[in-house]
Amino acid sequence: MDENLLEIREFNDPGYQPVIDFSNWRVAILNFIDEIHPERIDTMERHNKTDEVFVIVKGRAILFLGEGGKNVEMIHAQVMESGKIYNVKQSVWHSIVLSRDGSVLIVENRDTTRENSEYASLNSEQRSMIVNKAWQEMPDW
Repeated sequence: MDENLLEIREFNDPGYQPVIDFSNWRVAILNFIDEIHPERIDTMERHNKTDEVFVIVKGRAILFLGEGGKNVEMIHAQVMESGKIYNVKQSVWHSIVLSRDGSVLIVENRDTTRENSEYASLNSEQRSMIVNKAWQEMPDW
């Protein structure tokens, strides 16, 4: 297909990869990597200049959303469902876990970087909550 008519992109390797940039927005794919295994989640992030949209492509996923100012005070778990769009609002703490076969599509501002995002460490109780919820929803890790 002529790319002046249609771009077709895919990303099948582990990890995060932007696949389309246009004007002010970016579309990326996040496939399972060990760093987002529930037992390795020790921080949450928030983006100060953009909402961030997640759409499950395959497998299973849980979005963890945190309330709080400079620190994460309370965590909520949202099990993702196929066919639904999840828009994490600007400046909301979040993290995601995927099943080993999991993949999500991400849409965000093109200029989203570590420099305009913040990161908060989680305490042991918060980390345990993430692990327990993930094992409850995805027992076949």
